[in-house]
Formats: sequence, C-alpha cells, structure tokens
Amino acid sequence: MQRLSKRARLLVVLALASLWASMPAAAQDVGPDPTLANIKRTQTVRLGYREASPPFSYLDQAGRPIGYSLELCQAIVEEIGAEIDQAHLRIDYVKVTPETRLPALLANKIDLECGSTTATPDRGRKVAFSPMTFVAGTKLMVPKASAVSGIADLKGQTIVVTRGTTNERAIANADRKFALGLTIVATTDHEQSWQLLADGKVRAFATDDILLYGLIARHKAQDQFKVVGDYLSYDPYGIVFRKGEPQLADVVERTFRRLATNHDLVPIYHKWLIDRLPTGEQLGIPMPAELEHAFSMLDGNSLNTN
Repeated sequence: MQRLSKRARLLVVLALASLWASMPAAAQDVGPDPTLANIKRTQTVRLGYREASPPFSYLDQAGRPIGYSLELCQAIVEEIGAEIDQAHLRIDYVKVTPETRLPALLANKIDLECGSTTATPDRGRKVAFSPMTFVAGTKLMVPKASAVSGIADLKGQTIVVTRGTTNERAIANADRKFALGLTIVATTDHEQSWQLLADGKVRAFATDDILLYGLIARHKAQDQFKVVGDYLSYDPYGIVFRKGEPQLADVVERTFRRLATNHDLVPIYHKWLIDRLPTGEQLGIPMPAELEHAFSMLDGNSLNTN
C-alpha cells in the first residue's frame, strides 16, 4: 500500500487535531449522558454495521457482522458496561449504508457507528469521532487488463462511487479540476458498486484503497481486478458517536487508551489487516506509519506529560 506523502501526513494530523480539539471535555458528575442513560435503561447497545466494508465491517459466511471496527466497538461496549455498572450488555446490530450511517446516529437509531467512516471537519460539526483507527485514501479499481493507470485515463468515461462517501466528493472534485467529463454513477453500498464494475457497466470503481483491496480479496478476484492511481483524498477513520455527550466521549477515549496501554491495539490490527481473516482472505496490509504513531500516543507511557 502506497505511503502518504509528508504533506498528506501533515494534513491528516491537522484535520484530526481540529476534530479532537472540538470534542467535549471529560464528563462531569452530573448524571449519565442521554446515550448512556438509554443503554442503562435498555441494557442494550446498538452498533451500526456495514455489509460490504471488509475488513472493517462486513458479514461472515453465516451472515453475522464481523470486522476490525466492530471488534473495537465491542471493546467500547465493555467499557460502557463498566461505566454504568452493567456487566452483561446486549448488542443489537443495525445495518447502515454510507448514506444512512450518520442520519441513523443523529436520529438515535444506533449508538455507535462501526464501519469505515472518515473523520472530516464537516462531519465533525455534527458527530464525534474516536481516536484514529486507520488511514486510507481514494483510489481506483479497474479490470486487470485495463490500460487505466490513473484518473486522467478515464476522460469521458463512466465511473462508479458509493453515495454518501468522501470518495464521491473526491471524484467530483477531480472531474472539475481536470475537466474529465466523467459520468459518475452512485450506488447505495460498496457491493453494488463492485457489481457494476464486475458486470462491465462502468470503467472504474473509486473508493478507499483498503476497501478495494478488501473487496478483491473477498471475491477472490486478484486475477481480475487491480487498484491503481495516486491518492485522490486522505481519509482517517474513526468510530462515530453522538456529539455533545462528554461522558460517552470519555468512555470512548478511555477504551482506546486501555487497549493501547494493554498492548491490544496492534494485535487487533494484525488480526484483521495482516493475518488470515475468519472468512479465509488475507490482506497483509502493514500498519501505516501515521496509525502506528497515533496508537503509540494513546499509550500513557508514551505520552509527553510536560
């Protein structure tokens, strides 16, 4: 996987710093936030999951939600249980799409969104994000025999994106910037976008590179498709929860610090991004330097306390 340029790394750091600076401070002793109060009342946490975002959030052979983001969310659920003194919380898995994930959170249909969602300044004005869980960027998937090596090669062609993603915006921006005259088709989820490319109805599929690699592995299509082009966006991922709930924000951050201090974050990453997945695929994606640094900063022993 191509490493981010120094300028891109700076942009990611600045964007995340802006988002996290706007997050609420630690909870005061004024009773539970609305989300935690509802969880305590129902003894249930509702996790929003994706059907087609491997390895972050997808379905196993039995149709059960699994993935890297879901395992991190399950750790948050454990911390919520400790916070509200409920040892055995139920988890209700609620399907969302890129288009419905944030509206579902804002409408109180889910408590945590556990997918592959990019922390952007615009989204940060509406919802809150956990510490960074991954960093990716928009690239293109094309047939293995295609001569396309970048966005400029698609001039006048048809490309598919998934509606409600940062990739949709990145492709629209590239279309305007380079006067490509693209026909941009938008679907409701990555599996539909994949199918349009597989059926030969579009020339390329644009989304985060890691998701493209995951879909290729999931469909055992390494001999059929490839990922090409320079990064068209830079996308730091995070678990999403409702904004303005300081106690919940404290629980989420405490979860990540606990995982970092116990040296669990790296094994969880290896389980889903490097080792063989429960569904049989193996991505073998080394941890990006930006993520390694972010994880190390979460470990209290690594933090500069001056």
